[in-house]
Amino acid sequence: MNSFIEELKWRGLFSDMMPGTDEQLDKEMTTAYIGFDPTADSLHIGSLIQIKILAHFQQHGHKPIALVGGATGMIGDPSGKSAERNLLDEETLLHYVDCLKNQLSRFLNFEGNETNKAELVNNYDWMKQISFLDFAKNVGKNITVNYMMAKDSVKKRLSGEAGVDGMSFTEFTYQLIQGYDFLHLYQNNGVKLQMGGSDQWGNITTGTELIRRKAQGTAFALTVPLITKADGSKFGKSESGENYWLDKKKTSPYKFYQFWLNATDSDAERFIKFYTFLGQEEIESLIAEHQTDPGDRKLQKKLAEEVTVWVHSREDYERSLRASEILFSKGMENMTSEIFTEIFDGVPNKEIPKSQIIGLNIVDLLSESGFLKSKSEAQRQIKGNAISVNKQKVNSTFAINETDLVDSQFLLLQKGKREQFIVKVI
Repeated sequence: MNSFIEELKWRGLFSDMMPGTDEQLDKEMTTAYIGFDPTADSLHIGSLIQIKILAHFQQHGHKPIALVGGATGMIGDPSGKSAERNLLDEETLLHYVDCLKNQLSRFLNFEGNETNKAELVNNYDWMKQISFLDFAKNVGKNITVNYMMAKDSVKKRLSGEAGVDGMSFTEFTYQLIQGYDFLHLYQNNGVKLQMGGSDQWGNITTGTELIRRKAQGTAFALTVPLITKADGSKFGKSESGENYWLDKKKTSPYKFYQFWLNATDSDAERFIKFYTFLGQEEIESLIAEHQTDPGDRKLQKKLAEEVTVWVHSREDYERSLRASEILFSKGMENMTSEIFTEIFDGVPNKEIPKSQIIGLNIVDLLSESGFLKSKSEAQRQIKGNAISVNKQKVNSTFAINETDLVDSQFLLLQKGKREQFIVKVI
C-alpha cells in the first residue's frame, strides 16, 4: 500500500479512492489539490481535516495545492446542504478569499526550492475570463445531464430527500465548474489528483470524467470521511451552534484549547489520530495510558496541546494552559486582565463606574447589574449559597472592595457553576 494512503487508513482518515490512485502515488511525485469555500473571513475547525490531509500529502513527498474558490464561492456547493446558500457580493467574497489565503499559508510549506512546495490558487483567476457561451460550448457539451443527475447530491435535492424540493440551475452547474477547475489544474499545473470530503465524491469524479473526455487524460480521486462526534452529532460547533474559528480574533486560543480539552474519552481517541501529527506508536501508548487512568485526562491534554500549538502557537498554548490552571484553582488573584478577557470572552457583561461599585452591597450589585432579576431573587440565591464573586462564595453582608477587582478592572459574578456575568469597572 502507498505510504500516504497507509497513513490515512491507520488514522481513520480514508473513505474511498478511484482505482489506480495508490499506483499513481507510488510511481512519481504527484500534485493534488483540495478546494476551500470562502464563506467567511476565516476557516473553522471543520476545515482542519482538509488542511491536515494536504500537510500529510506534502510530508510524504508530494505537492499540495490549496484552491480557494473565489468563483465557486459565488454559487455555493449543494453537496450535503438542505437549502441554497445566500450569495455574497464580489467585494466581500474577494476579501474572504484573501483572508483564507493568508490562513492557509500558515499550515503548508510554501517556501524554498523544493519541487513539492505548496501552492495557493484562486479559481476566479481563470473563471472570470470565460463567457457563459464559451463554457457551455467547451465544457458543458462534454458532460451529459444524465451523468450530472446521477450524482447523490443532485438526486437528494431533486427528490426532496435533503429537506427541500428542487435546486436552482446555478447550484446544478456547480459540479461542472468544479470539474472544470480540475481540468484547468490538470492542464496548467500538472494536477492528477483531487482530494476532499466524502460528500465531494460526485463533484471530484465529474472532474476526472471531464479530463478523460476533454483532454484524453487520466486523473484520480480520493476522499476522507466526514467527521462527527462519537454520538453522531455534528463536529465543530458549540452547544449554541457557533463555529470554532481558526482566527484568534473570532475564537480566542483559550476557547479553542478548551474545545479539545473537553472532548469525551471516545472522541479524544479518534481526534488525536485525526488532528495531530503524532506517530502511531506514541498515540497507541497515550491511549493505553489514558485507559489505565481516564481521570487524569492525559489524552485530552495532549490533544489540546498539539492542536493549539499547530493552529496558533506554543505561546498561545502556554497562555491557555496557565489560564486554565488559574481558572480552576480556588482564587483569581494572579489573573491578568488579558487572561481574564480571553477566558470569559462572550460572557454577558455590564460596565459600571468605579465610583458606583466600591462599597456596593452584593444584593444591590446582583440586581442593578442585571445579572439577576430582582433583589428578592438575589437574596434567595445568596441564602441558598449559590452566589460567588471571583469564585468565592459570599453572604448577604458582602460589599465590594477595591481589592476584589481582578487586575483593578473586573468582577466575576456566578450563580451556581454555569451562570456567569462580568462587571467591567470603568
